[in-house]
Amino acid sequence: MSIFCHGLLAVVLLAKVSEDILDRLDIFILSLQELYVPKPLLWEWCWLMSIPVAGVGLSALRKNNAASMKIYVSGTFMFGIVPVLAAAFLYFSEMSEYIQTKSNVTFWQGYPIAVLWYIFIVLAVQIHVFSLYFAIRLILAWQKVVTVRKAK
Repeated sequence: MSIFCHGLLAVVLLAKVSEDILDRLDIFILSLQELYVPKPLLWEWCWLMSIPVAGVGLSALRKNNAASMKIYVSGTFMFGIVPVLAAAFLYFSEMSEYIQTKSNVTFWQGYPIAVLWYIFIVLAVQIHVFSLYFAIRLILAWQKVVTVRKAK
């Protein structure tokens, strides 16, 4: 379930970066350009690298493979948690400024960008923490089965 939620967040972020991807491919869609979506930052591209890692996790689930699940855990931490924490630090000052003064912040379509990103950050952290918890529990369970089999 947490990988499914990860996929939903990925769709949201892919929708955000789609204008930049199309721009790099020299494909111009006027309705997308009129939205004036901010250019993606490095952390957004790094977080998108967690999508293939989720595929590794699904494959590990299908095969009950602890080694692949360990790759999923390290990849989720590296490409899921770290970029989101970087974004939290990046938008922290703007978010605190908005909370205190409700002004002097960047807006997009009438909404403060920092608030929008913090909604994404909170959801992503919850999803990734639950994913890591379940993955680690599975690894431990699968390793116990292997040790029991070796003992026999």
